Amino acid sequence: MEEKNLFDDGMGQPLAARLRPESLADYVGQEHLLGKGKVLRRMIENDSLSSMIFWGPPGVGKTTLAQIIAHVTKSAFLNFSAVSSGIREIRKVMEEAERNRSMGIRTVVFVDEIHRFNKAQQDAFLPYVEKGSIILIGATTENPSFEVNSALLSRCKVFVLQPLRMEDLVRMLRRALTDPRGFGGLTVEIDEEMLEAVANFANGDARTALSTLEMAVLNGETRTEKDGKGAVREVVRITREVLEQCTSKKSLLYDKKGEEHYNLISALHKSMRNSDPDAAVYWLARMLEAGEDPLYIARRVTRFASEDIGLADPKALEIAVAAFQACHLIGMPECSVHLTEAVVYLSLAPKSNALYRAYLRASHDARTRLDEPVPLALRNAPTKLMADLEYGKGYQYAHDAEEKLTNMQCLPDSLAGRCYYQPTEEGLEERYKDRLARIKEWKRRHGGR
Repeated sequence: MEEKNLFDDGMGQPLAARLRPESLADYVGQEHLLGKGKVLRRMIENDSLSSMIFWGPPGVGKTTLAQIIAHVTKSAFLNFSAVSSGIREIRKVMEEAERNRSMGIRTVVFVDEIHRFNKAQQDAFLPYVEKGSIILIGATTENPSFEVNSALLSRCKVFVLQPLRMEDLVRMLRRALTDPRGFGGLTVEIDEEMLEAVANFANGDARTALSTLEMAVLNGETRTEKDGKGAVREVVRITREVLEQCTSKKSLLYDKKGEEHYNLISALHKSMRNSDPDAAVYWLARMLEAGEDPLYIARRVTRFASEDIGLADPKALEIAVAAFQACHLIGMPECSVHLTEAVVYLSLAPKSNALYRAYLRASHDARTRLDEPVPLALRNAPTKLMADLEYGKGYQYAHDAEEKLTNMQCLPDSLAGRCYYQPTEEGLEERYKDRLARIKEWKRRHGGR
């Protein structure tokens, strides 16, 4: 007899599929479209549907919303994948929609990844959309201005779906822990901070959030205990270690020559950083004489030029790149002197890690915060749709300004005022520090951020 797993719910579906919302009340996110009085909600509630395109990133509920629309408006729902279907399949689906129509049943045809259809395939929908045989709902992660036929696009209303907010994802995760379709039959111990970590990791994607939670629960520490009434219950505890494993993005190095390979390159890097050209040349020679690939060393030296010197001496990067090119063109043993020139120059150059630290600060925000949309003012609007969505509204062209400066905000609102690059006073970077200070003072006086 096969032993049943604690987590075998008999449904055999991933958590995200089991918890798919069935009504607008359960649907999470997209308040700008589905909030009280918003246009899409009014269309659904008034049963005044027209063909539409849902444009948004993965995991924000495009398919689910289409299913809810069909359910609320009592329409037949045909799910159609652009990945595995051609014109013959389109015609077959359209015939089914025509039969539904003859019986007084409206059909919602949902086309996932509609951007994958070629022009001929998209054109096959046109006559049916025009005469109202179907309500077409296309879903795409790509800009429909470029990926959907203009003829079809002109007959569809485009709705932009946004990544889910962290609070939306946390609310959804809490529901997953209590809903009988989720883990409602278990007692799952996980604190609020860890739920927020899962939400941050998911980056606006509901499917990723639920899949990560499911993985954490399946790998959590389990125990059996009795409740106050003596009934036995299963308890799953999610530890930080388990959660870190479920959200890790591993980047492993293949150490082809063992630990010493990395010890030697570390010694070279730190000798240059400590402005010790003699030690740097020694460690360089150790590696080259041991048969190390000179291009590997040249890549690391080029990295050092920006990480540890940067704008304190911009010429350092030029010399490092020239050494890399020399290694590529002539190889060993001739290129050893070019690497020596670069290593000595970089050792003696003024040091600044301001660029490295600027990227660390920015990457921390990029990794730990939800992806903020690009401000409309900074977006191009080459198509009418994008202009209608106010792409480029408020853009200020700096070259038209007398001082070549404007007060336009270029960071998202949630990051306004963030300071990533903080120049030092080493070498030439002192000039850039003064220049940056003048720019910031000008923007402050002119109402910028």
